[in-house]
Amino acid sequence: MNKFEIVNDYGYKYDDVIKRVLKKTLKEENVKNAIFTIILTDEDTIHKLNKDYRSIDSVTDVLSFAYEDNEKIHLTKERILGEIFICIPRMKEQALNYGHSETRELAFLCVHGLLHLLGYDHHTKEEEVVMFGIQERILNEFRSTRKEV
Repeated sequence: MNKFEIVNDYGYKYDDVIKRVLKKTLKEENVKNAIFTIILTDEDTIHKLNKDYRSIDSVTDVLSFAYEDNEKIHLTKERILGEIFICIPRMKEQALNYGHSETRELAFLCVHGLLHLLGYDHHTKEEEVVMFGIQERILNEFRSTRKEV
């Protein structure tokens, strides 16, 4: 059984759809017995994390810290995937700029971060097509996260 915790340091009221898209992502990727944490946070915290761990001196929307990046050995039956930090002010700004709901943007960032924990990336065009395709397919299955075009 997969387990995840949403740590709401920011105090943001989020829709239950977030939990559903995370569960759907885990199911689609055939992930079992995984543990991870999502932390909803502010600009100062994510800025410091971005600077300290990525040497990028700016605020970002989402950071994923994958614990399985370097080791594919599982010493227990549970996979400890890592942590996903989401900057709520940046999420709100992006939702406004992209013209869709905060629920859609938050769900996107959750799925995006989780896919990074599962080993997906978007450094090349080919990787981007695969990762973004999975994201869109999952998000479009939920009415409140469907991209309106």
